[in-house]
Amino acid sequence: MSLENTAQLAIELLKKHDISGYEISLSSSSGVSTAVRLGKVETLEYHLDKSFDINVYMGNSKGHASSVDLSDNGILKTIESACLIAKYTQDDPFNGLAPKELMAFDVPDLDMYHPWALDPSHSIDLATQCEAVALEQNNINNSDGAEVSSFQGEGLYANSNDMMSVQKGAKHSLSCSVIAKQDKDMQTAYEYTAALDAQDLEAPEAVGQKVAKLANDKLGARSLSSRKCSVIFSPRLSGGLFSQLISAISGAKQYKKSTFLLNSIDQIVLPETISVLENPFALKTIGAKAFDRDGVLKRKQYFVENGQVKSYVLSQYSANQLGLQTTANAGGVNNLIIEHQFEGGLDQMIKNMDKGLLVTELMGQGVNTTTGDYSRGALGFWVEHGEIQYPVSGVTIAGNLKDMLLGIEHIGTDVDHRNNIKVGSIMINQMTIAGED
Repeated sequence: MSLENTAQLAIELLKKHDISGYEISLSSSSGVSTAVRLGKVETLEYHLDKSFDINVYMGNSKGHASSVDLSDNGILKTIESACLIAKYTQDDPFNGLAPKELMAFDVPDLDMYHPWALDPSHSIDLATQCEAVALEQNNINNSDGAEVSSFQGEGLYANSNDMMSVQKGAKHSLSCSVIAKQDKDMQTAYEYTAALDAQDLEAPEAVGQKVAKLANDKLGARSLSSRKCSVIFSPRLSGGLFSQLISAISGAKQYKKSTFLLNSIDQIVLPETISVLENPFALKTIGAKAFDRDGVLKRKQYFVENGQVKSYVLSQYSANQLGLQTTANAGGVNNLIIEHQFEGGLDQMIKNMDKGLLVTELMGQGVNTTTGDYSRGALGFWVEHGEIQYPVSGVTIAGNLKDMLLGIEHIGTDVDHRNNIKVGSIMINQMTIAGED
């Protein structure tokens, strides 16, 4: 059955139960993934996944159940389980559906659905070609493999506000990981290309050449003595800083009082030249989305404008906790754009740097969003007088997120469009480097 027919079946079954409301989520996806290592196929997998999730409400009590069995009996059993759970769940006054007037009854087409008829032979050829080009480059003597993946599917959301809407999407990628060796020094690197439309993927040869260069550039890495200096985060990493910012101003962190940006509405958290905009309706863009997990229609909005927090990031539940209106962010933000006034990318930032560290890889999970303390292992390149001097490894960078965010000097135009958060390189005025003393 189609997702719509399955949802109608579930709704008819729900009418037999004494409930005050419901939410239904259905998904169906398919795809193929192929992994090749040293020219030999390691895995070739087909994926066909379906799921059914339901929330039922009995007053302020909520019951949740899920299943991958979309047969009539499977739907029936899942509904019965959710209803049974709701009967024994404690009342929570903040439970409930979003207001009907906020629902996504009219869903815009965001041009997200570009299925790829990828046959096994072609997927193997692409992965093999990518890896082969990488292995042809100087100093590349081994590989962790290349992988091609393609997924497409659709998701349906329906609730007792008479809403039923569907979103379709697809995403495709090609990646490669290799090892460079020079004397006793060995370095690994990973590179990938990702797009909603397979025609927008980079060529396998380009990915292979890039990953080989990344590995070669890391050869001869040194440590640093401990110091304080400017730090540049490359575009692959810079989105993580704004991910931490969004987490800190999320409704869940606010009502739990577990954030370094507690009660931060109207507070200055970034330089006044920087704004954080969610633009979920951008066409054919990774991260775009028409409605959130509560069924609320997304909207274009600023969370931070000219450095000042304008809104928390709210689902319906967290909005109820705080006495506010949802911002349609159940499930997170979508296509977050970091606006700034700096003209130039990574090369220009390096030229502007007297002495500092360009960070290209991070390790560990040393980020405390309650206190803002930040400490992670880092690899990258030492910069002096506007030029890269040598690769760096074996150091830790540390600071506090509040100071780091306010200390942003430049954001580059070299945006990584593969990510949900669209931001270029970021230069922070000062962080602590812990290395060899």
